[in-house]
Amino acid sequence: MAVYRLPKELEFPSPAHADSDGLLAIGGDLSPKRLLKAYRLGIFPWYNAGEPIYWWSPDPRSIIAPSNVHISQRLARVIRSKRFTISYDTVFDTVIEQCAQSRRTSQKGTWITPAMQEAYSTLHLMGNAHSIESWNDGKLAGGLYGISIGGVFFGESMFSHQTDASKVAFASLAQQLHLWGFDLIDCQIHSKHLAQFGAQPLPRELFLKQLAASVNQPDRWMKNPSG
Repeated sequence: MAVYRLPKELEFPSPAHADSDGLLAIGGDLSPKRLLKAYRLGIFPWYNAGEPIYWWSPDPRSIIAPSNVHISQRLARVIRSKRFTISYDTVFDTVIEQCAQSRRTSQKGTWITPAMQEAYSTLHLMGNAHSIESWNDGKLAGGLYGISIGGVFFGESMFSHQTDASKVAFASLAQQLHLWGFDLIDCQIHSKHLAQFGAQPLPRELFLKQLAASVNQPDRWMKNPSG
């Protein structure tokens, strides 16, 4: 299938036109309006430094319902030990920077470019992007960040300097989202790390139907979560 080149206007082609890998379009910018519109349509940016902006909508989509997140017995023991303290939205810029510096074996570099960091930091100041931080002895041990729209949390990236640090942060997030009545956690692409929490592939057509119903609800993210 053809890959669409985005115009200056805030327009996206239908996700149904994405190729077999999920690539939908190229170009555009990382303005807050464009990013938020993309997420509402089930589209997200993902590209490497030095490349143009690529926009994706994979099929299937990896998702978890907050009420169905699986916590293993071992992780539950770690949580009960209170080795890690969880906070929300206290050091967003540090979390996204640490995610950018985290190296994956399948990647030569990072897709969280300086432009991406700046764009999501702006969304954080607007109240749309959030970070969840995991602390041990006063030091940042791990965390994650993502976008909240309506009843959907779009997970973007996580990092961990200590074993289980990011897992405890994700478990806390899932519990909080469940308490707030969120419908979905969008994990975007399947990974073994999130599969252990219960992430399941969902055909894009079904995902988009659920997404449309959830993102048009009042934003369910609240300040001062229990952590």
